[in-house]
Amino acid sequence: MVPLLFARHRFDIVAPAALYWPARKALLVADLHLEKASFYARQGQMLPPYDSQATLDELAGLVSDTGATTVFCLGDNYHDGGGEARLEPEAARQLTAMTAALEWIWITGNHDRDVAGLWGGSVVEEWTGDGLALRHEATADSELPEISGHYHPKLRIAVRGRHVSRRCFVRGRQHLILPAFGALTGGMAASDPVIEACVGGPAEAVIGLKGQPLCFPLPFAESAIDRINDQQLALPLASGHR
Repeated sequence: MVPLLFARHRFDIVAPAALYWPARKALLVADLHLEKASFYARQGQMLPPYDSQATLDELAGLVSDTGATTVFCLGDNYHDGGGEARLEPEAARQLTAMTAALEWIWITGNHDRDVAGLWGGSVVEEWTGDGLALRHEATADSELPEISGHYHPKLRIAVRGRHVSRRCFVRGRQHLILPAFGALTGGMAASDPVIEACVGGPAEAVIGLKGQPLCFPLPFAESAIDRINDQQLALPLASGHR
């Protein structure tokens, strides 16, 4: 686990796109985009139909590894409005079992505003507690420190002449933006002006590596990465879920 501090709360990076909140025994993930492959299949672009199962398998593994009793899903849980009803049977069975065993909170997103909790769990537009707001999309004028998703931040870095892309968290004084958790999700540069405008002040990209958070001020200059070597970047981020 890799510690990440935000708004006087301790979190742990337990996967490239997941946080564990020890005080609440909760996992936080964003942008699962379940049934993205089946959505594209309906548009004539055939993708392997295993994204939902892969995403839920990874999430189930993190629940087991951390002992979490609560899961917060921060919006865009399904790729489109019909994805919830279209969830393939094995993934639906697994999700139903998980939501029955855990406190499961679906926060609605722009892709799934009508999510109904068909496979269990509670549905809210946002969640507030312990002095924090959990929502899908960052708001520049949030009264509470907020944790959100939506932008799928990634960090692209150059090391010894090659480029490596990694999902990252974006942390500002009042904002913490999670990367996308879903198996088929893409990403936006963490230094994109859209993200900068949402954070509204000094910010940094954070990745978990070898037991410690690595923080890069935004906007990010690729030349600033010289202190990280090839061997470190070849390792899975936050690879130990212990």
